[in-house]
Amino acid sequence: MNVVVSSRHMDLTPALKAHAEEKAGKLVKYFDRIQEIEVIIDHGKDDKAAMIEVEIIVNAEHKKEFVGHHKHADGYTCINECVDKLERQVSEHKKVLRNRKHTDHGATIRHD
Repeated sequence: MNVVVSSRHMDLTPALKAHAEEKAGKLVKYFDRIQEIEVIIDHGKDDKAAMIEVEIIVNAEHKKEFVGHHKHADGYTCINECVDKLERQVSEHKKVLRNRKHTDHGATIRHD
């Protein structure tokens, strides 16, 4: 699994990059079929509002893609919120995959 951290319109500090890699890397414990995680940290072009926008894209097996966005003044908060959103998405997807084979399709058919 590969974690790629990049930035737009700003210089990426080593501490912020390490935090992003660490938090994004924890998504694998929720879904083991993750192949790549891309973290994009963007300091918007708005000079009035010093907001940082983080987008995390998770590529999983069978071309399944999960995306999380968050905008806040603090980059660390953005990363944490994005990871929380992706944890929910990935966990829900895993639950659907796990329960897909156990549906009771024959329950309405009666054989007397």
